[in-house]
Amino acid sequence: MNRLGCAPALFLCAALAACGNDGVSDEDSARIAYLGLDASIDRAMTLGFKGFNEASSANIAKQSDGGAARGTMDVDGKVDQGASNNKNMDLNVVLTGYADGPVAEVDVTYDTANGPILLSLSLKGLPDADFTGSFTGTPTMTGDLLGPVLLSLTLSGQTEESPDAAGDVRRKPGTLRITGTATSDFGTYSVEVSK
Repeated sequence: MNRLGCAPALFLCAALAACGNDGVSDEDSARIAYLGLDASIDRAMTLGFKGFNEASSANIAKQSDGGAARGTMDVDGKVDQGASNNKNMDLNVVLTGYADGPVAEVDVTYDTANGPILLSLSLKGLPDADFTGSFTGTPTMTGDLLGPVLLSLTLSGQTEESPDAAGDVRRKPGTLRITGTATSDFGTYSVEVSK
């Protein structure tokens, strides 16, 4: 069973209660498995809207950014075309050696070599739209936590016209709500985040 590596840092074992030969599951490690990815949802949405604003066809060209600590995120996909102010976006989120930094001194890196995370958004009333969507996939963790983390997340919020570029759409700050679960070898963490 995959478990937190204990040899390099005994303080991690005490903090997370995940040492030993039994691969003990624990709530703190399950929570951190999600929290290491929390900022990636914002980054993926930002890249998705950047591609949406630049798109001249149904295809959203690959948009890339680095993790706050290391690695890369690539986002591409498709968006409905036409004059309607209601659109659906279906995006692929690829993580390569991705990390936004330690959580509670636990350093985890995420990869999607087994398949991208799927970010789907339904936008109603652009540019000032209400949206619903999902963020689902199974990235793999390496570093202080090991193994897959199954994301089954629901998103809701609002968009607005960007003050920086007329006609561009962005996520309206302070309106994003994320609910669902992140399941790893350490247990299932119930996600309920507003930001």
